[in-house]
Amino acid sequence: MSALPSGAAADRAARALAFAVPAALLGGAYIGQYFFHLIPCEMCWWQRYAHFAALGLAVLGLLRPSAKLLTSLAGLAILVGGLIGLYHAGVEYGWWAGITACTSEIKLGDDPLAAIMAAPMIRCDQVQWSLFGISLAGFNFLISVPAALLVFALQRRGNGGKP
Repeated sequence: MSALPSGAAADRAARALAFAVPAALLGGAYIGQYFFHLIPCEMCWWQRYAHFAALGLAVLGLLRPSAKLLTSLAGLAILVGGLIGLYHAGVEYGWWAGITACTSEIKLGDDPLAAIMAAPMIRCDQVQWSLFGISLAGFNFLISVPAALLVFALQRRGNGGKP
């Protein structure tokens, strides 16, 4: 006997998970940014873009439960965000070379040039925070990929086991 729900309950669980995961990950990213001063690098933004897309698709999926494709696309965007997290973590740990671009956070004030010149440059290969040796990009991978696979499994259960 499977621990996963089936039928309509599986569909509801897939939609809820497709919404909750990107919402929680984006919430955590913004808490880190605005409360703990962790400035996102270029690859951090790539991960966020995927989760923004997933969140938008999941909201549409919640509004139109009959449009199961929206939840599937949200699950796919979550998976993409997690795989970008894996790539970013690999760059941070030196497993492979990353991009050369860096990013900065610019807050425009009276003198835009001074704001640009004073903005910190954040390298994509530098870990700003980790727990048990796992960076935030690594946690994104560890959370997003299984969650996306679970969304797909729940959708399959909701369809009676049909792909």
